[in-house]
Amino acid sequence: MKTSAERLAVLGCAGLVAVTVAGCGSVTDAVKGDTSKSITMGTTALTSGLDPATAYDTGAWLLLRNTFQSLLTFPAASSAPSPDAAQSCEFTGGDATQYHCTMRPGLKFSNGHPLTAADVVFSIQRTKKINDPSGPVGLLSSIKTVEAKGDNEVIFHLGAPDATLPAKLAGPAGAIVDHQVFPADKVLPNDQLVGSGPYRVDSIETAAGGKALGKVVLSPNDKYSGDAKPRNTKFTVKYFDKPADLKAALDKGDVDLTDNSLDPNTAAQMRSDQQGGKSDVQVVEGDSNSTRMLVFNTKDATVGNTAVRRAAAQLMDRKALARDVFARTVQPLYSLVPVGIAGHTSAYFDQYGDQDVNKAKKILSDAKVQMPVPLTLTWSRSRAGNAEVDTLKKQLETGGLFQVTVQQEPDSDAYRKGRNEGKYQAFLIGWSGDYPDADNYITPLVVDGGLYHHGWDDPRISQKLVPDGLKQADRGAAATGYTQIQQIVAENVPLIPLFENKAFYAARSYITGVESTVDSTGDFRFSEIGRTGK
Repeated sequence: MKTSAERLAVLGCAGLVAVTVAGCGSVTDAVKGDTSKSITMGTTALTSGLDPATAYDTGAWLLLRNTFQSLLTFPAASSAPSPDAAQSCEFTGGDATQYHCTMRPGLKFSNGHPLTAADVVFSIQRTKKINDPSGPVGLLSSIKTVEAKGDNEVIFHLGAPDATLPAKLAGPAGAIVDHQVFPADKVLPNDQLVGSGPYRVDSIETAAGGKALGKVVLSPNDKYSGDAKPRNTKFTVKYFDKPADLKAALDKGDVDLTDNSLDPNTAAQMRSDQQGGKSDVQVVEGDSNSTRMLVFNTKDATVGNTAVRRAAAQLMDRKALARDVFARTVQPLYSLVPVGIAGHTSAYFDQYGDQDVNKAKKILSDAKVQMPVPLTLTWSRSRAGNAEVDTLKKQLETGGLFQVTVQQEPDSDAYRKGRNEGKYQAFLIGWSGDYPDADNYITPLVVDGGLYHHGWDDPRISQKLVPDGLKQADRGAAATGYTQIQQIVAENVPLIPLFENKAFYAARSYITGVESTVDSTGDFRFSEIGRTGK
């Protein structure tokens, strides 16, 4: 998934303009409830558009997961999708090319309109028709056609086997919209959104200039039919430009909790203060679906040499990076698939072990590569600022094997353009999974050069192992193939996994339920959050 920073320029959150969502009540209505059960969460995951057909960033999905239903959902601490708007779903036949769902009876949108199989079909067809190149349409690419049988049955016909379809449908890419409200071929404004999830949007305040969201107020949707049981009467999300601004808001009591937006040193200090009894702020640590990698342009004359990339992999000290730069708010990652996702291996550690200068030198010597190897490392943004890239430069230059020049491109659009056009030798990227399946950390990053255009492809992966994996409706049975893929990638090093972010949610002592919703699915469930007083 694209991060919010990749979708938006830096946007101010001053000068908020309030908009009440049509047909969904107002802030005044929401406040009439028990304000002792009101929750305010702060985030730096800036976002703008919330239409499910085009929204594809962490800030938007944070809201969509709580305001829209999909056929399936991920229960807390589970990487297997379960029925939500559907009563049951299953692949029919043995090749994962046809998927059948039966809907729950009596579903309604928050405006009272019935939700039927026709709305599911409309939602999928609409996203594909709008075909926003920056949206989630790619997640639905395997769907050839979708049809409704009566009000309660939906059948997906796939152009090729795709056993990950249930996981894709369990996220906002599969969000069901009201065909009586949403236009079939254009985006619906934020102030007209209607969903059927556990919450409804009461009001939206946009930042100065009207592009980014500043604050969104939600309340429990009394038309919702599902398993979530909200433990609050109002949930407000506030957006902040900088982690420091968010921390200040938490200290002042302007927000009750934060998502994983605090900078690593701040999160680590807060955790230490909590453990030492110096603070009433609790820090909940959990798994994350977000990873960080060093990517090589394999079409480049220098790093196109596999020996150069292997030597670089041999010089990585992930433990030092996690300890000294990120204050242990990340954990070393030795493969594409993060810890906590079925199919994870330690392929890079198995191949290279810990940092070893002598082994790296031998790799270069055996390949007759002249040392030091000149390398330009490009980056855009980092939670740790310059410290991350400075540490990587130091590690690569250990033993005099590389001579690294660091350059920064802070503009997200220019950085993306530079990557796509092959302007960079090596560069840093983050990847957040759309759904907790090994394929989502492999196919987008490896097949045919991947989304980040590293230029490397191995037909054993793209033509055999990935297609075979997508035929396995039993995702556990696909693990063997994904293990092979990770080994092949580690041997060829088109990219180097560096670390997996830990999730750190900070909350005032009276907030409950945070630990119930922090897991590798990436879903933050507003309904789990409550308060004991204040």
